[in-house]
Amino acid sequence: MANGRTAARLTAKPPVSSIIRKLKREDRLSILPDDILVNILDRLDVPEAARTSILSRRWSRLSAELSRLIIDARDFVLEGVVSSPKIYGHTLVQMNSAAVQVPKNILTRRNSAAVEATKNILTRRNPGEHTIRLLSTGFYLRDDVPISIGHAVGNAMATHKIEQAEFTVLTEKERMQCTLHDMLKYGAQFVSFFNGCLDAFSGLTRLCLENLAFAESDFVSNILVTCKQLKYLGFLNCETEMWMTLQVEHAQLSELSFEDCHFGEVELKWLPRLTRAKFVFWMSYKDLPLSFGHVPLLEVVTLVNVALSWHKMVKLSTLLFETSIQELHLGFQCEKIWVQPECLTKRLASAFQRLRIVNLDCIPEGYDLTWTMFILEAAPSLEELYMTVMDHQCEMLMNKKKRRQRLYCKKKGVEWESASTSDFKHHNLTKLTIFCFECCMASHVRRVMEAAVNLKDVYLYDRLTCDDCVQLNPTTFPLSKKHRCSMRMLMTQGIESRARIRFLDHFKMCDDHAAMILY
Repeated sequence: MANGRTAARLTAKPPVSSIIRKLKREDRLSILPDDILVNILDRLDVPEAARTSILSRRWSRLSAELSRLIIDARDFVLEGVVSSPKIYGHTLVQMNSAAVQVPKNILTRRNSAAVEATKNILTRRNPGEHTIRLLSTGFYLRDDVPISIGHAVGNAMATHKIEQAEFTVLTEKERMQCTLHDMLKYGAQFVSFFNGCLDAFSGLTRLCLENLAFAESDFVSNILVTCKQLKYLGFLNCETEMWMTLQVEHAQLSELSFEDCHFGEVELKWLPRLTRAKFVFWMSYKDLPLSFGHVPLLEVVTLVNVALSWHKMVKLSTLLFETSIQELHLGFQCEKIWVQPECLTKRLASAFQRLRIVNLDCIPEGYDLTWTMFILEAAPSLEELYMTVMDHQCEMLMNKKKRRQRLYCKKKGVEWESASTSDFKHHNLTKLTIFCFECCMASHVRRVMEAAVNLKDVYLYDRLTCDDCVQLNPTTFPLSKKHRCSMRMLMTQGIESRARIRFLDHFKMCDDHAAMILY
């Protein structure tokens, strides 16, 4: 009986008065268990999490148990710097109420802060005690900072269990400011860093590089051979001095990105785990310098280009032959349509058989959209179709003389006539979304509704705004309730469709739709 009373006292909840007295003595955070506090700290960036270590011995111990360590030189706010926003991958600071490029002395101080943070955090941890699920470091190619961080990360890999390790290698100058001389200098610095920290690179799972030119044409292959654990590899404005064919083979890579790069032909030859591929801007090439080999798991492909008059049209059936992609994102940057509409053939049907989502971004304004119907005819499994039709003038070359000199196209549209009969029906498309809808597009929406017999939702958004676009064409988006009703009648008259047509304000756009806008 006594044992029962003892057990009851041990399991009974403490009285409320006791809890209140304890809360008066301790703050609410301090009474939480360690695992919850570590979870909270994991959600902070490293500078903020590191500041908690001065609160008490307990907080100091907890900061050494973090499972996510994201140390980015751009996150360190230094004295005299009000803020450090990241805009399109570039770092700006705000001084005297004006946004300016970060001065070199601030880059040096931020780099130094990132080195110290990396060393201090990693040396405080007990080897093998707590798994590091993510160790991500971002730093500038300057002085001996990259090698210092590389050695610290390499030592951590040898003594700790690290599930994911990432390097984001930055340069002092932004992409638009970099000359070839700058890129060669940065490339030489990176090669020195790479050769001095092979242990760290051999354990990386993610590597992001920008503004690098490699004197050795096969150096990219060296990266692939050394970084055997890579899951993601991204190049932004990178090139080799001699443009040669780059044959990409890697056993682990699942995502690969090339943006504004010059490597010659890029052959994705053997990538058994690749699921996502991104290839942006090939303005220097007549043909798309990309081909797919053994990529059995490839699901998502993104292609973006500013096409000039001398660029060849891209035949998707040839490019995607023997792939099984499910999502296709195509960006036209408000210039010439560079996709060749094709009539349905067995070869085309094979390339598009599993396609579920298509996103056509920055289609130039004022041109017939009939050519987009070839995708519907070629992709029987298509479920969602997105289109953005706009002239994003802040990113376009507007000067007529310069456009002629650089061989920009005056006529940007493309013509296509369906080989199918007029009674073509599509049975799987359920969602059509158009951003920057204009009244002149009503006939095309009607054409899609007529073909897609199981269409459920049509989302028509008004014009997307841009603070940098000085002048925008007048919009004909239906604003009044009366105008929208008449527009619905125009689209549906004589058609048996259960699709619900919504006219929407882009300011109230859902996250899923916003993610489809590439620019």
